[in-house]
Amino acid sequence: MKAFSAQLHQRIRRSPNVESFRFIADQSFDFLPGQFCQVIFDTSNPNNKEANKYLSFSSSPTKNYFEVTKKLSTSIFSNRLRSLKKGDKVSFKAPFGNCVFKDSFKKVGFLIGGIGITPVISILEYIVDKDINTDALLLYSNSTEEDIAFKQELDTWQSRNRRIRVIFTVTSCQPQDERCERGYIDKELLHKKTDDVKERIFYIFGPPKMVDAMKNICLESECVAENIKIENFVGY
Repeated sequence: MKAFSAQLHQRIRRSPNVESFRFIADQSFDFLPGQFCQVIFDTSNPNNKEANKYLSFSSSPTKNYFEVTKKLSTSIFSNRLRSLKKGDKVSFKAPFGNCVFKDSFKKVGFLIGGIGITPVISILEYIVDKDINTDALLLYSNSTEEDIAFKQELDTWQSRNRRIRVIFTVTSCQPQDERCERGYIDKELLHKKTDDVKERIFYIFGPPKMVDAMKNICLESECVAENIKIENFVGY
């Protein structure tokens, strides 16, 4: 783990209330796809949980920048992010987390809702950049199609790499895109989209309730328990 500062390079809107922040670090540091960092706005009090929070990397470690992404709210932390301008410096600590991707994994799956997509982006972008021969299946649920963050990137990656499949689902309306499913991620949808759950390593990222629900779906679907990797977004 390393403490360092980084300069804001770019802000990117991902959906109406989700935004990415790309930074250039003042010194080199390493992280693995799937890991996260601590963003520190209150350097005088590291225990200030209102101003200092953990965010997943939403970029591949192959890039010359690193990116974090947040669903912005009215919280102190969100307002600090919202106020950032290009060139502003922010303090970080990284890396954290053991829910990571390894190049040797041949088949992986992701059961994800909403902002849980951020570490998945880091993993999939890494697979694409390194041209790794991994079969990756992503089931990604949102309330509406407008809420789907990183949709352009995900569409591009699966069009370029036949080993990547993305299944979008929406829960609050009938999707306009015929490639998008209506409804929640459940056992039926998982088995509809793949018949090799026992061969896959499954990743589940997100708030605890979402993580628990997706873990139960995995277990009910006869996924191998040891192959289920979870990361709770506590205090998000």
